[in-house]
Amino acid sequence: MANLHDFFPGVRLERSFRYTDSIAAPRIGLGPAGPFPNSALHDPTDRRWLHYAFLSRDGTRAMVANSSWLGPAEGEPAGTERFATILLLHDQGGWHSSQFNAETERPPWSAFTRPHGHGEAGNLRIAAASGSPAVDLALTRSSRPCTSQCAVFAGNQHLRWQSETGVTARGRWQTDGPPVEVDLVGYHERVRGRWGWPDLGEWVFGFANDLGGDPDCPPEWAGVFTFIRPSAAPLEATASFMLWHKGRMIRHFPRRCVSFAVRGEIDRDRVSIAPPLARLLGVPPAAPVPRRLAITARQGDDWLVLDFDADAAVRIVIPSETSLAAFSVHEVVGPCLLEGCVGGRRFQIESRGIVEFSGGAAGDAGG
Repeated sequence: MANLHDFFPGVRLERSFRYTDSIAAPRIGLGPAGPFPNSALHDPTDRRWLHYAFLSRDGTRAMVANSSWLGPAEGEPAGTERFATILLLHDQGGWHSSQFNAETERPPWSAFTRPHGHGEAGNLRIAAASGSPAVDLALTRSSRPCTSQCAVFAGNQHLRWQSETGVTARGRWQTDGPPVEVDLVGYHERVRGRWGWPDLGEWVFGFANDLGGDPDCPPEWAGVFTFIRPSAAPLEATASFMLWHKGRMIRHFPRRCVSFAVRGEIDRDRVSIAPPLARLLGVPPAAPVPRRLAITARQGDDWLVLDFDADAAVRIVIPSETSLAAFSVHEVVGPCLLEGCVGGRRFQIESRGIVEFSGGAAGDAGG
């Protein structure tokens, strides 16, 4: 009886099967195991990221985490990597942040690791070196990822990203007190490329999941948007707005169909600083964080609107590997309204979202 080895000679398969077996049973190990290609980093600005952002279903908690690999410093051999992880938690007590040396598995859990079936839980454990803040979560996919997207800017710099909504997380969460049980739903992303922080200019990114519904099913509706505008070449701007319905992406609005507008700004006294040691750095003031953000997309008869109101923000101070110029990422949480019409079907959800405003720290670039 023929099997898959007959059709894929020389390819390692996790298990062969006969035609009489169930087609749902086999898991084929084609391609790199992921979440990234098996290739060495060569340049100091070569980067790989795994990004996690979650909101509790009751809207009272938010989590943002980022694990990153950076290429070798000048003089180091090719393939040398620097690894860093930061964890930020937000609750009624405000923002709680680790340093960039939070402890986690290498590599951490990722929906982009292959093979990886739906409904298969994996653990994400991240803890500050001091022990708090920390999370110990079981993560499960409920949706499908979007297509990979790429932005090219500043000559030979670029980044490629791919996102997936509807990732559920259940487990323990610890800040100042004893651990608490949490039920979260959010977003996962992988990013790779080569870029320097000042050259990147600015970006705005955000997402909103429907927090209601069956916790064991994909969110009814979920939206993700991205906007990148290199400061030295604004014509190289990249933007997109994507919509998921019950776990599948059903609409992708490209750059020329997406518009962004901001109004007001958050009082600087309401913006926390992270990581904790960043308070000791003499960096310039950051550009103001918008109080309200509206993203609209329209193509043909289809349209989307995301109206986001900022509640709380934290500024993550990021050192530049290529200059003394400071760069900051602002993580912002707040209520949002996502509505639209796709394929003649109207919908509207009220939820909470997480938005990143990123850019230079001199007040002349970035959000």
